[in-house]
Amino acid sequence: MSLNLYSPKSTALGLALVLALSGCAVGPDFKEPAAPKVSAYTAEKVETTKSIDGQRFVAGQDVPGQWWKAFGSPALDALVDDALTNNADLQAAQAALRAARETAAAQGGALFPSVDLHFMPTRQKVADTLASPLADNSYIYNLHTAQLNISYAPDIFGGTRRQIEAGRAQAEVQRFQRNATYLTLVSNVVLAVVNEASLRDQLQAAEKAEALAAQQLELVRKQRALGALGLADVAAQESLLAQAQAVLPGLRKQLAQQRDQIAVLAGRFPGQGGTPQVQLSALTLPTELPLSLPSTLVQQRPDVRAAQAQLQAASAQVGVAIANRLPSFTITGAIGSSAQDFSKLFTSGPGFWTLGLDLATPIFHGGSLQHQQRAAEAGLDQAGAQYRSVVLGAFQNVADTLHAIAADADALNAATRAEGAAQRSFDAAQAQWKAGIAGYPQVLLAQQNLLSASQSRVQAQALRLSDTVALFQALGGGWWHQDL
Repeated sequence: MSLNLYSPKSTALGLALVLALSGCAVGPDFKEPAAPKVSAYTAEKVETTKSIDGQRFVAGQDVPGQWWKAFGSPALDALVDDALTNNADLQAAQAALRAARETAAAQGGALFPSVDLHFMPTRQKVADTLASPLADNSYIYNLHTAQLNISYAPDIFGGTRRQIEAGRAQAEVQRFQRNATYLTLVSNVVLAVVNEASLRDQLQAAEKAEALAAQQLELVRKQRALGALGLADVAAQESLLAQAQAVLPGLRKQLAQQRDQIAVLAGRFPGQGGTPQVQLSALTLPTELPLSLPSTLVQQRPDVRAAQAQLQAASAQVGVAIANRLPSFTITGAIGSSAQDFSKLFTSGPGFWTLGLDLATPIFHGGSLQHQQRAAEAGLDQAGAQYRSVVLGAFQNVADTLHAIAADADALNAATRAEGAAQRSFDAAQAQWKAGIAGYPQVLLAQQNLLSASQSRVQAQALRLSDTVALFQALGGGWWHQDL
């Protein structure tokens, strides 16, 4: 029995064969990397049973979605809300995510046939020297043609599906980059508020120190005029005043720039004003700190999840490169009608149709297809190494923060003790001065030491708050609880 390759029956059989073969996809099937098999973030055991200067780690506790509320400042909460609503970087990341998702959705259309409708009305004159093609021997006539073109390229070896997989993975990359932008924005707002409050307290202490130095210089000059002190004593006090004055411009600049940053993070121009001032004393140090299990960190960190999605995209590109080296099929068809009169366009007489199958297989491309596959495989290796690097960096972030919390707690204790000692020294000097035992310059010097100790304590206190922010950020910031 012979088979006519151009019969409708043969064409349908070939189409069925093509569709049956399109169930497989070449290239590696992506598997999500396993979580690192580590049970701790640091080589030292993290104590979870006792408090670290007012804070305690809770192993396995989830990171709250609105972790910044643990600092107990409504003004801070309002600034974070403004930033999440108005920040341009977050809006740009959101728009980039929408674009990536629409691009991935557009790639999915390649799995379906494409259908195009053409309507071509023409008016034509035949040269008088030629015979008219029409039955009525007219040399000027109208021709209306309506045609439906259909084209379908079955995804036999899965190259199209791998390309769609890569597109969807890239959309996931963009999603987690958006989440990382969200986390960075919130953390930056909280850190900026902490820094601004700390700088304001430091500036107040520095201004008091400058005023005391000026007051002490005036006393030294009076004693010099009475012959009790020499010129060297005056020069030494002038140097102390100059040192106190030199600190002020830098602190004022940092404070102004910090307020500018807060305004921009909240989506406002620096000149608009209206940014609330949060006092350092109004920020509460959270007493319970979540400590996620190491096995869950890779699921919580947006940078790790973005690197994983990038790894999947690179894996899918290997399949695309392999499929490009294999045969491809395209099924085309057209059905239409042509008539002089539009009313006769869809009658039975003037219709036409075509059906075709195109098989294309690469024969020689100068080795480019092979090298493209090798490049895709190298890209997969690169993405795998980058993923491992991001995971290691994530664990380092958490470990560094845990070390910082413990060390800076000790530093705050030392600064608090130093401030207490300076306070007692000042009280003693003031009592001696009132009793006539010591001169007033000793009181001023003791007060300067107290202000310097207070400034160091303010810096240490702000560092404790910043360490807490860093821990929430290092653990992923609870974005999975937020409706982004």
